[in-house]
Amino acid sequence: MSIIKAPENTPVWVDESRCKACDICVSVCPAGVLAMRLEPTSTLGAMIEIVAPESCIGCNDCELNCPDFAIFVSDKSEFKFAKLTDQAKERQEAITKNKYMKLSA
Repeated sequence: MSIIKAPENTPVWVDESRCKACDICVSVCPAGVLAMRLEPTSTLGAMIEIVAPESCIGCNDCELNCPDFAIFVSDKSEFKFAKLTDQAKERQEAITKNKYMKLSA
């Protein structure tokens, strides 16, 4: 049982007050779940956003690599995660090529 309880039906979430927008979590996410959005009030002008929560595979790479402990992944006993799909891999490649920024719709 984890110390922090996940919001209901949420695989991954961010404490934006702790996030410094370093984009490390975006760079390690294999499923393209995360991206940066423009945020003028942030020190670096960007902020993390969960863009595809339904594609989270629960690998915990984002949480384990966050230097500020600002991102959290649900416990596998509390959430049924997705399988890594080709579509998710393609989204991650596109986000990476877009300098980790959110893709236009």
